[in-house]
Amino acid sequence: MFCLSKIEQTLSLSPQLLDLPLVNAIKGEVEKMFLDKVIPNLGLCISIYDIHAINGGFIIPGEGSPTYEVIFRLIMFRPFVGEILSGNILESTNDGLRLSLGFFHDIYVPVSQLPQPCKRRDDGIWLWDYNSYEFTMDLNEEVLFEVLSINYPPVPVKQDANSKQFAPMVVVGRMQGDGLGVISWWED
Repeated sequence: MFCLSKIEQTLSLSPQLLDLPLVNAIKGEVEKMFLDKVIPNLGLCISIYDIHAINGGFIIPGEGSPTYEVIFRLIMFRPFVGEILSGNILESTNDGLRLSLGFFHDIYVPVSQLPQPCKRRDDGIWLWDYNSYEFTMDLNEEVLFEVLSINYPPVPVKQDANSKQFAPMVVVGRMQGDGLGVISWWED
């Protein structure tokens, strides 16, 4: 679920940062650039792990800011296909469920990947009908799901005011299978 990614970046430090220790100034700039952002095919940046190297300090004529080549590692959230994760049901729609891990909210379980047979009640909550017993998938319930895919959709050029917010990383999961679904179903 979490991995380290090594990045090399050219940074320009503004003159007002030069009174800080160099490592702190660079760490602050790297955090501004990467923290809580999705890098396609790498994942969501959670934290800076360490800084390996700082080279340079050259001032480009006419700019007045020193430029550094920095090599550092970031802690990234990037689940792998087949991984079993625990999350909470955030939303129940006609298309299925939207789940949250607390720090990441773009996990979707389509209706076809819910335990079958299932149906949706009038209040919008999904039910799993198992041998005439109805097991509900209520909002905020903790669930186990398997990761089916991780997608990095292209950034839309134009977005309607009514459309849902763009998600730079989308995880698609499934809740079919033994032990998957609402955790309380499997207790006892």
